[in-house]
Amino acid sequence: MGEGMLSGKTAVVMGVQNQWSIAWKIAEALAGAGADVAITYIDDRAKKNAEKLAETVPGMRTYVCNVSNDEEMVALRESLKADYGKLDILIHSIAYAPAAELTNPFLETTRQGFNIALETSAYSLVAVSRELTPIMDAGGSILTLTYLGSDRVFPKYNVMGVAKAALESCVRYLAADLGEKGIRVNAISAGPIKTASARGIPGFSSMQEQAVEKAPLGDVFEPEHVANMAAFLCSDGAAGITGDVIFVDGGYHAMGV
Repeated sequence: MGEGMLSGKTAVVMGVQNQWSIAWKIAEALAGAGADVAITYIDDRAKKNAEKLAETVPGMRTYVCNVSNDEEMVALRESLKADYGKLDILIHSIAYAPAAELTNPFLETTRQGFNIALETSAYSLVAVSRELTPIMDAGGSILTLTYLGSDRVFPKYNVMGVAKAALESCVRYLAADLGEKGIRVNAISAGPIKTASARGIPGFSSMQEQAVEKAPLGDVFEPEHVANMAAFLCSDGAAGITGDVIFVDGGYHAMGV
């Protein structure tokens, strides 16, 4: 991705779990394009790994933020404001559903599991956008990650498909609210990429094999493909794009059979 394309911009990437995660590859791509990048971690247990990753990128800072805690989101905003003065880019790569909700039939989705999945995977985008946009004074870009399971049924994806559908709707409503501030809101719908989170989805390997077989571009399911698109969507080159879902899946979503 173009070196210097994001020079002068400040970004925070939320949802980095490990060195293989899409969120981390996005953080690296943004930094490679010239942005000052911060990453967040969910709790003390995740702190050491986040700091170890940050050490590989000069100047990268780490902050704790559990999106289910309003006080931590406010604290994140104040820390970013104090350390950087402003924010230009927010990357939201956060999703979770209890394991049982992905193994039992969808019909057996529990009220608690449904609420957890929707709050963590969809409402969290609304919450962090509300708390962080006050320091996006010069406009900017908010980007989240979704999947085709929002629109089509994939075995065992279950309530995560419902959560992703809600997330994509949140993207459109946030884009409408924030456009007057020059803030763009988009989502990337990635193909089935092997990450630690993806491997927790029952039947993921067969999902990926099918996608590789049917996608016009074949096996293009690497985190770097998503990361490069993320860098572009956060750049001034994408100044006219908002409220959209951009597919990075080798064309798999376009195929009927």
